Amino acid sequence: MTIRTTATIHALAVSATALLAAAPAHAELSAEELAKLAQNPVGNLISVPFQNNSNLNAGPDKRTQNILNIQPVIPISVSDEWNIITRTIVPVISQPLPDGERSNGIGDTVLTAFLSPAKPGKWIWGAGPVLQIPTNSNSDLGNRNWGLGPSVVVLHLDKGDPWVYGVLANNIWSLSDSGSGGSYNNGLIQPFVNYNFPGGFYVTSAPIITVNWKADSSQRWTVPLGGGVGKIFHLGRLPVNTQLSAYYNVVTPDDGPNWQIRAQVQFMFPK
Repeated sequence: MTIRTTATIHALAVSATALLAAAPAHAELSAEELAKLAQNPVGNLISVPFQNNSNLNAGPDKRTQNILNIQPVIPISVSDEWNIITRTIVPVISQPLPDGERSNGIGDTVLTAFLSPAKPGKWIWGAGPVLQIPTNSNSDLGNRNWGLGPSVVVLHLDKGDPWVYGVLANNIWSLSDSGSGGSYNNGLIQPFVNYNFPGGFYVTSAPIITVNWKADSSQRWTVPLGGGVGKIFHLGRLPVNTQLSAYYNVVTPDDGPNWQIRAQVQFMFPK
């Protein structure tokens, strides 16, 4: 792993430790309420999810690609009526190469800013721009062209209903084609459904469907099916949302992975 990657991970770890130490108590929220809050992509809380995706049997050699997504979510109040929810995804990638080696480093950062009502009802929505930033360590891990597009999320969340469900979608077009990797046009759809039990335990399904519009029609889509379980724990005063799930790709490009194992730890800082 490069020195820059190691330094980035170390800095994030130090920041997380500082946040842990400063975490306030939130006894007024039950474990079930915290679970629902974690399941809302535009929830009014600061959170730092670490989501690890192991993609099995990827590439012509059927090896494992690993992507650790560091995903800080920060809400910004712009008025009594509106919030902007920023969601940043910084991927740390271990990519198998055709020569049997691996490329390890940072991929392209994706930043989304959702404008969302500060006092929503049972139906919650957010919409805004999504920006792809070429932060990749090398050409094996990303594209050197900036990208921009729209993103939207809609979900149903009711205090008296154990179900939380909705969908998040975006599409990103490259702003140029002069950098390595060339132009791109990529879409993402993530439907999600959760059933919450008392005590902060829940079952979940949140497959990430992706499409590369520039690929041949038979090679465009990755469509997973599956699900998993989650549970709210506490580290001292700090709520932590944990999750483990597995997805099988019923549609995938020829060299795409057939399984994904997803594990997530999300540090939560409700207001």
